[in-house]
Amino acid sequence: MSTEPDRLREYLSVATEAARKGGAELERWRAKFSVREKGRADLVTDADHASQQIVKDILLGRFPDHVFIGEEESVGKSPGDVRPPADAPPAWVVDPLDGTANYVHDVPAYCVSIGLWHQGRAIVGVIFDPRQNEMFTAAHGLGAFLNDRPIRVSAVSGVADGMLSTGFPANYEKQIRNLEAWKKITAHAQSLRRNGSTALSLAYVAVGRFDGYWAYDNYPWDVMAGAALIAEAGGVLSATDGTPFDPYRPDLVAGTPGVHPELLRILLS
Repeated sequence: MSTEPDRLREYLSVATEAARKGGAELERWRAKFSVREKGRADLVTDADHASQQIVKDILLGRFPDHVFIGEEESVGKSPGDVRPPADAPPAWVVDPLDGTANYVHDVPAYCVSIGLWHQGRAIVGVIFDPRQNEMFTAAHGLGAFLNDRPIRVSAVSGVADGMLSTGFPANYEKQIRNLEAWKKITAHAQSLRRNGSTALSLAYVAVGRFDGYWAYDNYPWDVMAGAALIAEAGGVLSATDGTPFDPYRPDLVAGTPGVHPELLRILLS
């Protein structure tokens, strides 16, 4: 497999179609879903499964030799458990409904997130917000876009001028570490947000609405598409210990070139 521009554009086009149709399915289900629990405060709806099936059918229908990694069939696995072998074909990493709790409570901050991983890199990212009709897209070397308009991270150069965001895990015990980080960053940042969708938060960093993001308990389907967007939009990503970003480990820091290093220093202090 080569990652030449024409091939990447084909991947991006199919992923965009899948995200839009998955998002339409979420909206179709919104008035009639039933809810179950994966764990405390971690919900799954019939809409998750319906959206994922549509996305999977489109992606594997077009690329049958590719790998598919979906959130709804990976429950109970750790981030590292779903890492494809180094010699695997391209792997579609999909969250069919990121922000399920928002969706259940009719808070308009949820999305379909589709990333394509190959040879150690996120080469395509698509995040679709069906309530706002916002389609975020990126492919390696081809730039990042919102509804076909080029996007870049903001020009904010320091945490003091930044609007930052984070995500809290559903597991209560794991929230304590992030509460401590929140307290530290509150003393430095202009403003903090938690919108309930990691994928949308990363898209907002890519488009310049947020200036930085951190979290300690992600899964690959939460961050794969957003990582491609931020990289193509001129942002910076790493693990929370400063080592290179790896979507198959749970932690990350993302931000503008000016915000990222300062945010990382605060988290490590």
